[in-house]
Amino acid sequence: MTSKANLVSSIETAAAKAGLKLVSASEGSDLNGQSTQVFQLGLPDLDSRRLQLELSESFDFGKPSLLPEMAAHLAAEAKRLRNPRPDCYVTLGGLPLAFGKFQWPFHRSTSGSDTYIVHGEISLADGGTHNLHAKVAASVTVTFAEIVPAMEQPYAETFVYNAIRKTVDFGQLEFLKSGNRQPVPVTTRFYSRWQKKFVFTETDDQERLRYLLSKIYWLSGVLGESRPVWIADPRDAQYLNTTESDLLRMAGQEAGEGLMTLDGEYAAATPQLMARAVEYEAARDAALNFTKPQFNESMRSGHANM
Repeated sequence: MTSKANLVSSIETAAAKAGLKLVSASEGSDLNGQSTQVFQLGLPDLDSRRLQLELSESFDFGKPSLLPEMAAHLAAEAKRLRNPRPDCYVTLGGLPLAFGKFQWPFHRSTSGSDTYIVHGEISLADGGTHNLHAKVAASVTVTFAEIVPAMEQPYAETFVYNAIRKTVDFGQLEFLKSGNRQPVPVTTRFYSRWQKKFVFTETDDQERLRYLLSKIYWLSGVLGESRPVWIADPRDAQYLNTTESDLLRMAGQEAGEGLMTLDGEYAAATPQLMARAVEYEAARDAALNFTKPQFNESMRSGHANM
């Protein structure tokens, strides 16, 4: 069996174990022209949603050091696919974002720097038609890449997405209707070698609860017509430096307050939560304004002292 055929067969088997089905497999190429395999995966009972997985054609994840994380990635994606918008996440500041157009796997930089790079795009996803987005280039040094099991989508997507969210939190990505690609350095500041895990934000219960309510407001209420979203997402747990069980605990407590309905690991917005629209729209506007280059705006307005 060729490496390509073996990869297709392995993905089909792993997807089935995660509750997914292989919809299609096609040939692709990365930004350096290396061959890839592009897979479309879906849920057996929900044909309208697709997950794209792109891997190096020669990639073998059957090794003991790689298989468990691939299995965990696919299992999480199966649950995430049940969200009304599986591509959407929120930031701590209250910005709802859609992640798309990522060109996996990582490729080596052609500029001479010793880095791996993946290109993608994030868009403001608040139900509007403003087309505000940021093209991003997430970069990882070759030295830092040594802590990653493989420079492939299933092993890097979570920390790359969270690094992007954190960079938005820092106000270091600007949302425009058009523009150049903006850098997102994924550095050791996001990784604790002592704890051997990624650490993006230290949060307390109050901040996590605010995050959960913002997520449910935007992803369930606004974008999902109050359909349920997955609360116990390990991607959110990593971003908030907490656990999936802690997120479920907090959601269970808040469900008793009438702001959400909870069904297992999924929560949906209630009319009581949606009545807070002014609060969440104000948070969105403040977070979006924070990403704008205020110094440059002052210069253009002639208010800066020279």
